[in-house]
Amino acid sequence: MSDRATDARRLAVFLHSGDYDRLHQGAAIAAAGAAAERDVEVFFFWWALQKLVAGELSQPSFEGHLPPGGGLDLEHRFEDRAFPTAAALLAAARETGRCRLFACTASMELLGLRPPEVEKHVDSLLGWQGILARTEGVTDRFYL
Repeated sequence: MSDRATDARRLAVFLHSGDYDRLHQGAAIAAAGAAAERDVEVFFFWWALQKLVAGELSQPSFEGHLPPGGGLDLEHRFEDRAFPTAAALLAAARETGRCRLFACTASMELLGLRPPEVEKHVDSLLGWQGILARTEGVTDRFYL
């Protein structure tokens, strides 16, 4: 059974997409929550998990998201403005001691990822039963 007062302060971020804008937004939510002294749990599924394991959270990429000739070069804006990458935001969140990362075991299996490849990037590997148990009662949930 969950503690309602504690649950009101917890955040759950579910990252599914491998699109950098969504990964960055999820990492920003995690960093903001941890900075506000809230406990944050980030769950990686499918393409987000693939990007995490490949080390691609520190490489802003917006291919396919901008119209041709749209005039926006977001990758250079990140660099020029020293904007934190998704990897930097997650590292900052984790440094607070309030942010934990989890990988979905079904997503791992479907992507052909082995536990040793994934375990070095997360705090724990969980199936859906574990994910549901950890997030029971959490009202602030973000799906990206």
